[in-house]
Amino acid sequence: MLKQYAHRLSEIQPFKVMELLARANELQAKGRPIIHMEVGEPDFPTPGPILASGKLALERGLTKYTPAEGLPALRELLSKHYQRQYGVVVDPARIFVTCGGSGALLLATALTLNHGEGLLMSDPGYPCNRHFLKSFGAEGQLVPVSAEVGFQLNLDLVKQYWKSNTRGVLLASPANPTGAIIQPDVLEAIINFVSKKQGHMIVDEIYHGLHYGDASVCTALEYSDEVIVINSFSKYFGMTGWRLGWMVVPESAIPLLEKLAQNLFICAPSIAQYAALSAFEPEAIAEMEVNRKKFKIRRDYLLVELRRLGFSIPVVLEGAFYIYATLPKGFESAEIFCSRMLEEFNVAITPGTDFGYFYADNTVRFSYAQSLDKLKQGVANLDRGLIHARQ
Repeated sequence: MLKQYAHRLSEIQPFKVMELLARANELQAKGRPIIHMEVGEPDFPTPGPILASGKLALERGLTKYTPAEGLPALRELLSKHYQRQYGVVVDPARIFVTCGGSGALLLATALTLNHGEGLLMSDPGYPCNRHFLKSFGAEGQLVPVSAEVGFQLNLDLVKQYWKSNTRGVLLASPANPTGAIIQPDVLEAIINFVSKKQGHMIVDEIYHGLHYGDASVCTALEYSDEVIVINSFSKYFGMTGWRLGWMVVPESAIPLLEKLAQNLFICAPSIAQYAALSAFEPEAIAEMEVNRKKFKIRRDYLLVELRRLGFSIPVVLEGAFYIYATLPKGFESAEIFCSRMLEEFNVAITPGTDFGYFYADNTVRFSYAQSLDKLKQGVANLDRGLIHARQ
């Protein structure tokens, strides 16, 4: 007899990019020269000063539990980061160190939503957000966003899609998969509207630091102390596998979040926290800024080449390390396209169906978190694949 598991699991879809990565790694293990343009993981190593701090912590035996809210010294550093980077004063008591940005999203979901309630979020968007909500019996209320609105929510859309069981808004800037950055005045307007509704405003700022050109990047904390801001050491800081993130919460939420964090995680990984104490040192920041400039070079190259191959990219992506593109004419299924490019032409990219439903099977996401040489090989593989498919 088959065991019965929780019914809600049937409503949680697999994370397609991780399945794609597993298949790509399987082919690579068999000797195939796979070009990885699917997963959102920087190819750069963790900066030297961070590594050195992690090694020193190991040597000193600093492997015990830390406070559930994180090392006091790290929370102080994060507070200083907000003051220095954005001119915002944030009490360290409002900062919680978490098990990656995902841990912060999980805590934010548990903190804000009851069964049957929901948060407005963009479609396309990071799929795990709505899956976190499903785990608590809540729902991600998807709002279609197109290039015409810059792939971001705005006040009109929030007003239009707000329902009786809506408890707030979750938005990301820069966003995954589109790289879109919300304009400051739009962000402020949404925050003010949600406040009047006595709702929760959760802002994912995980890709902060990875922006290009003249894009104006602000933190939601500039407009309110009542927002919940989520961030991570994974992307800009290059610490994906260290599993370390943080969140800033309203003062009223501090005792509730302490209780949640103690029960759900006990604490974030101690070694990762000690390593991150060097993340804001000038030498580390200098290394990360060099990496950011390399990301821009990769983005600029890939934009030109993908358009040459026939992909439609109506909006120049301003942040993160993704390009969200419409398939060339004549190709209608992103999942079939991505499968064929991987199996026959050794290039892994992610179908838009991983990120929502709005024109999803007509779009794909490219990650440029690989070296320029590998991206060039990936473009060459795509070129061959497109020529072959049209014959």
